[in-house]
Amino acid sequence: MSAIESTLETFNIETGTRRVIHRARGHFEAPNWCREEECFLVNSGGLLYRVRAGGQPERVDTGGLVRLNNDHGLSPDGRWVAVSDQSEPDGLSRIWMLPANGGAARLITREGPSYWHGWSPDGRTIAYVAGRGGAFLNIYAAPVEGGQERRLTDTSALDDGPDYSPDGRHIYFNSARSGNMKIWRIEANGARPEQLTFETDTRDWFPHPSPDGKWIVFLSFGPDVAVPDHPPNKTVSLRIMPATGGSPRALTTLFGGQGTINVPSWAPDCRRFAFVSYRLL
Repeated sequence: MSAIESTLETFNIETGTRRVIHRARGHFEAPNWCREEECFLVNSGGLLYRVRAGGQPERVDTGGLVRLNNDHGLSPDGRWVAVSDQSEPDGLSRIWMLPANGGAARLITREGPSYWHGWSPDGRTIAYVAGRGGAFLNIYAAPVEGGQERRLTDTSALDDGPDYSPDGRHIYFNSARSGNMKIWRIEANGARPEQLTFETDTRDWFPHPSPDGKWIVFLSFGPDVAVPDHPPNKTVSLRIMPATGGSPRALTTLFGGQGTINVPSWAPDCRRFAFVSYRLL
């Protein structure tokens, strides 16, 4: 396997400029933007790290969880972080919650596989992707304080990447139900599925609404990528579109894919978002 260099960057949607925050030999992925300026959470080697502009990564205590994947994110109030870890008992991913500054983790989803992707705006509910009873992955929601999970989609095609709108009315996600991987949304209770992207020459993944509810940023692979794959080490584009639908436009092209923008990464100012690009060495 080739050695790789990872670069944490931000993109300003007003100026169209990219800014490098941190670059390192090795693999890290999936930035979340913290509430403080230019501070980010990323995962690497099964662990969680905090990265500040101009500084070195600092490991976050994850309470003994050491097989984190790239599905993690901060609660709306910034006090908590949900992580997806596949350590115990069977190697299937499950969702845990722990203090944002690190500490003991509490299990939220007892069944696996479960992959976190979004917090409701009030911080009481998480949206995630899960496989139950041998079924393909669908979208679920569950209260963070305990209670029964709710299945929100039920298709034979892959649904992935659910992220709440800031008003809590909708959940945006990507789905292969049309035969291609496209951006969709549903109401928060799972009703009224609506397709939002339609091009035949892209595979669209991981939609993230801006905090002001105006925009959706997402990742697009080219037509050479099979549905429903989202591999690493591909030429991809980051695109933006109005949250209500409309023609997407490309913001930038980079070498990346899996790990680039799997989770919510908008800045609180709604002008910037974070992502990771890669370079083979």
